Amino acid sequence: MKYTKLGNSDLNVSRICMGCMGFGDPGRGQHSWTIDEEHSREIIRRGLDLGVNFYDTAIAYQSGTSEQYVGRALRDFAKRDEVVVATKFLPRTQEEIENGISGRQHIENMINTSLQNLGMDHVDLYIYHMWDWQTPIYDIMEGLNRIVKAGKARYIGISNCFAWQIAKANALAEREGFAKFISVQSHYNLIFREEEREMVPYCNEENIALTPYSALASGRLSRLPGEGGTKRAEEDAYAKFKYDATAEQDGKITARVAELAEKRGVTMTEIALAWLLTKVASPVVGATKLHHIEGAARAVELNLSAEEIHYLEELYVPHPLAGVMAQNKPAAAKEKHVWSTGDQKIGK
Repeated sequence: MKYTKLGNSDLNVSRICMGCMGFGDPGRGQHSWTIDEEHSREIIRRGLDLGVNFYDTAIAYQSGTSEQYVGRALRDFAKRDEVVVATKFLPRTQEEIENGISGRQHIENMINTSLQNLGMDHVDLYIYHMWDWQTPIYDIMEGLNRIVKAGKARYIGISNCFAWQIAKANALAEREGFAKFISVQSHYNLIFREEEREMVPYCNEENIALTPYSALASGRLSRLPGEGGTKRAEEDAYAKFKYDATAEQDGKITARVAELAEKRGVTMTEIALAWLLTKVASPVVGATKLHHIEGAARAVELNLSAEEIHYLEELYVPHPLAGVMAQNKPAAAKEKHVWSTGDQKIGK
């Protein structure tokens, strides 16, 4: 495994971040394909053996049971100061807004619940999961600064935002002396490269770490169509929503991934991640089987030539925004979109 500093921080993270959305009680959330605690622990332990020290979860994943599984496993298998733990908080619910719960109070409540789930006294990276159009950004940044000063989070990051949004937030933080976002977790992979328009150059300029999710496009970059799918591939309607509209053009790129994998004697996962590792600090790679994290770890050691990188990139065409980012606008915030986390429903 190789390691890197995470943006403008002193966090030393593995080049692969284990994404823990696939861990959690399948009866406690919106995903039926998540795996139980016993199998989650096996994968986390294997990740640690491979040198993965960076783990990403969220309070929204299976009603907090992902955080619980991750926290218990890391307490049993690792020393706290040898791992980097990231979790995320959601926007205020409509009920909170109606009850006068401020953005600052909401963040305090969220971090306290996550720390209880994790069984930890702090997280290394606390991530703003998606832009909250119904809460002033000043309240968000002040609330995050308070938990950093209180020692409940060492650094803060942001997910699912546009470059102008993180630029605005960090400018406000600099003016007020607040903690600034040191990382961005956004949708970025070989068949979805819209982040290269503004976010990637902005982050490169500001030394903000890129830790993208959907690094393998929900499995589309790890196998050819029709080959050994997973339960998630069969049941994850959200992933289909993100990619099915562009399946034909994306398939041409996937075919090149397969071609290079065969030529190099490696897996498609290794090729796709080796490409992404030339662009970002530490991609978030979801794992629900041991070979998922093993393939990701091998990708760190694979070097692609400039010609191979060009060959993978040259067929890309622009993609429409989908999922959370397609709803990242004021009008969407006023509609009745809901994030279901099992026991509670979180309004966008």
